Amino acid sequence: MRFVAAVLGYLAGRADGEAEEEPLAIDRRASLRQRLLAVVVASVGAAAAATVSFALSVYEAAHPQPLREVGANEPVDTGQWIVTLLEARIDDVAPNGRTPAEPKKFLSVGFDLNNRSAATSAAFSNLLMLDSVIQGAAGPEFYSARDRRMIAGLHPDMPERIMAVWELSAAQPPPATVRLLIGSQIYKRRDNFYGASNWLDRDPIAVANLPVLGSGQVR
Repeated sequence: MRFVAAVLGYLAGRADGEAEEEPLAIDRRASLRQRLLAVVVASVGAAAAATVSFALSVYEAAHPQPLREVGANEPVDTGQWIVTLLEARIDDVAPNGRTPAEPKKFLSVGFDLNNRSAATSAAFSNLLMLDSVIQGAAGPEFYSARDRRMIAGLHPDMPERIMAVWELSAAQPPPATVRLLIGSQIYKRRDNFYGASNWLDRDPIAVANLPVLGSGQVR
């Protein structure tokens, strides 16, 4: 604001002495005044826009939008993926039949996943996150429900049924329900690290509460 006051004061002072100057000098002074005034207006406008943008950012951070609540069999568009949660269950062995050396329980969440991008991708490690308080949960690892093998990647527009699996301690009481956060992604034509196009993870876009089926229950 001091800069603005100084410029305006300068312009006012120059105007008082223009009456005795030649027309050409007066025109030059007037042109200079117009340019300086344009700079002042642009500076004030930029400062106002920055202030409004900052205020909106602070307000949005203090008042986040509630996450969308979804249920089983309800598709969610995350940006790079279409996710449809199916069910959650507890088992004593891993989906591939592996029996751990120490007793464990396996919490698995079945879901359908479709790759909307133009390239094969395995960038779904942050797609599902446990929001429930489950002590000692490790994972998840991702298995194909079709052949019970770990997923290496999904091709574009070829939906696959997948299981996200977390290892739990055998002493951990199995939860009656599981609360899951569903992540989201944004596409950038040029990212800040490699200068190449990429899908980048963002904040969760939805939340789901699924009942957990116990070992031996019908799928």
